[in-house]
Amino acid sequence: MRIDAHQHFWQVARGDYGWLDSAPDVLRRDYGAADLAPHLARHGIGATILVQAAPTVAETRFMLATAREAGFVAGVVGWADLAAPDASSVIAELARDPLLVGLRPMVQDLPDDDFLADIALGPALRTMVRHGLVFDALVLPRHLSRLLVLAERHPDLAIVIDHGAKPFIRDGTIDPWRADMAALAALPNVACKLSGLVTEARDNWSASDLEPYVRHLVDAFGASRLIWGSDWPVVNRAGGYDAWHRAAEALTSSLAATGQAAIFGGNAARTYLRRAATQGQSGA
Repeated sequence: MRIDAHQHFWQVARGDYGWLDSAPDVLRRDYGAADLAPHLARHGIGATILVQAAPTVAETRFMLATAREAGFVAGVVGWADLAAPDASSVIAELARDPLLVGLRPMVQDLPDDDFLADIALGPALRTMVRHGLVFDALVLPRHLSRLLVLAERHPDLAIVIDHGAKPFIRDGTIDPWRADMAALAALPNVACKLSGLVTEARDNWSASDLEPYVRHLVDAFGASRLIWGSDWPVVNRAGGYDAWHRAAEALTSSLAATGQAAIFGGNAARTYLRRAATQGQSGA
């Protein structure tokens, strides 16, 4: 089954999407399951991972409810304040829902670049491990050295780097992102999403602009630890779902069919959906 491992829904009136205030007009409207479904059907995608877009537990609960209504959402990556004194209890409570498969702090928006290296996150991260939750890392290149500290400190924590850590594609810069990503890829608990790259490229991007970055991700993580996602509807500001899906297929076309199948579905199922299936079968 093909899986889109990174998509969003939002309802603007909920009021906790602060970043939308300065977003392009194309994003400042509601997006839901009916808007996404035609894209999934067109590309033969059977399931998705719904990812948080607001740093609130309220939005996580909204996503869990919305996921059940959508029908095709197989898992939800939510949010919790990992540095809060009650983080462990909040995470444990949220994890009672089998649809919750991960948590994502919005590190790119935090004022403290050293957030990920803070040992105070330990209790929350250990609670995530106990409940089989994935740590989605929404980071920028400057955060990668801190993410490496976290990943080495918590080798049992499954980590997925969102959007290839948003390299500077627009201006053609690849270093030191290249070395930092290779260091993280050397750790077996770290995977990476092949997503969000087109919004880091120039407006009239082409696949050739993305090629050096995708090639490095393939070389570093291999076909077994790359996970495709659309980043819909954010991708609408950079050409849309269809253009990115075509580019991603073309940029991975040199891989064996089994490798492409892993990137476009198998790896997402293995990384995110094992917990959902296990919890669902147990009734937890």
